[in-house]
Amino acid sequence: MAFSDFKTIPEVLETFQITYVRRDFVKGGAVSTLSEHFLQDFEFNQQYIDVFASEGARCEAVIFPVLKEVYKAYAKDYALWIKKSIVCDETLSGTPDYFIATRSKLGIPVVGKPLIMMVAAKQNDFEQGWGECLAELIAVQKINDDAVTPVHGIVTDGKLWEFGRLVGDVFTRNRTSFTSDNLPVLLGTVDSVFGTATGAAIEG
Repeated sequence: MAFSDFKTIPEVLETFQITYVRRDFVKGGAVSTLSEHFLQDFEFNQQYIDVFASEGARCEAVIFPVLKEVYKAYAKDYALWIKKSIVCDETLSGTPDYFIATRSKLGIPVVGKPLIMMVAAKQNDFEQGWGECLAELIAVQKINDDAVTPVHGIVTDGKLWEFGRLVGDVFTRNRTSFTSDNLPVLLGTVDSVFGTATGAAIEG
């Protein structure tokens, strides 16, 4: 099955016997400064492009710019993949919208150890988005052969951003969500997740 074949959270929980928890675990906070170039580009997109006209518009004009801006601080040691297919087994495979992985010693074309999976919510459907993202996180555990190190998920429609993590057989969905209306807090929160995920990978 493709990751996108999983349409609901309960479907994934029952299939893989995962426990669902809802509580705040993300330690966010506003970034102190934002790149003027990023702000100008982001504002340009908002002013002149119908950024919510389609999933493609949201991905290119809102979601990717935010991810890229945060990712810059991690680019030396980690890779940002866009629409890169991954295969775990016959049950879990597909093409994540984006994911962060360690850099492979074999070079840029090779995927390292995936750490953060990111899903663009189709038609603003977060239930399906999390079903897909959770399936991806389970696949990542299997690919990495590591159920102890936390793997993180982000589901967003461009405006609303939600966060989750999988540790062992427990999936925790952050209660608090964040919006692109407050960019300093949103980027600070995404950066916090990036930092936590990469830090856990180093410790693991």
